[in-house]
Amino acid sequence: MKKLLFLIKRVFKMDYKQMFETIDAINKKTGISKLAIFKDMTNCAIKYGSGYSDYNLFEMYDLTDEQRDTYITRGRNNGLVLKYNDKNYRHFIDNKVEFNERYGEFLKREWIKVDGSKKEDVINFLKKHSSFMAKPIIGTCGVGIEKIKVQDFENYEKLYQYLINKNFLLEELIKQHDEINKVYSGAVNTARVVTILKEDKLHFICVCFRIGNSGFVDNFHNGGMLAPVDIETGTVMNHAVDRYKNLYVNHPQTGYQIKGFKFPDWKEALEMCEKASHITPEVRYVGWDVAFSNKGPLLIEANDIPAYDLFQLPAHRPDRKGVWHLFNI
Repeated sequence: MKKLLFLIKRVFKMDYKQMFETIDAINKKTGISKLAIFKDMTNCAIKYGSGYSDYNLFEMYDLTDEQRDTYITRGRNNGLVLKYNDKNYRHFIDNKVEFNERYGEFLKREWIKVDGSKKEDVINFLKKHSSFMAKPIIGTCGVGIEKIKVQDFENYEKLYQYLINKNFLLEELIKQHDEINKVYSGAVNTARVVTILKEDKLHFICVCFRIGNSGFVDNFHNGGMLAPVDIETGTVMNHAVDRYKNLYVNHPQTGYQIKGFKFPDWKEALEMCEKASHITPEVRYVGWDVAFSNKGPLLIEANDIPAYDLFQLPAHRPDRKGVWHLFNI
């Protein structure tokens, strides 16, 4: 029944223009007829809960049914969210202000919300931090985030009006660990750590290294790249890939070799995620974005609908099998 309801919702909410553009792209790449692609795409949606973006990104048109069934898809991921995350508590993760208030001990940086704070306090924050991050209170994939320099505005009043009109959350810039700066210093590069809390035991499911490229955010869907990480050691296990499936042995901006990089303070990072996971135990399936400073690991934010595609990119799965089995705990 849940699968049927999911499919019905997708039928009404689907971006059909984007779907047919995806079919066109696959047709040009493979030579498979558009009708055959559409039929197979529909079959995968029914059998595995995959969307057209899953079908394209995971190259399901080139997989056997046995291989396809190993992937966690949009439908399966939504099922995990419904199973593990109480909708009455998800706002503690979704809302960045509520998250910062609830998980403050793990932030290790100053922050202030513009709306609801005294103007004087906001101005004092601006005077203290010549550059800072401004984030939408609700948002994902790095969309809407701005890195602001005070000097770019005529005066504090003009900057304040700009910030309050956008209802931003302001955060002190993170001073990234020296070792991670060697990879790329233009963004705060993070470890995405996916966990499931089950019967009071935390299970670490998957980890990847999210790396910025030419911009100041590391998000895979917003210009960044990623590589898989060994959970036990915190070591990068493969080359990086971007959303366009470009493979990077070395970072294009720095020349740093990505495979083999080892996160500093990895044990402490996992311990931090363990502790954080028990603060809102009603939200048990979470993707934690962990940054690293010279003073130790810290949390950027968390995701109550964790991205599942990051861990199943074809370049990182030479056997062409997904990670669905890791979620069956």
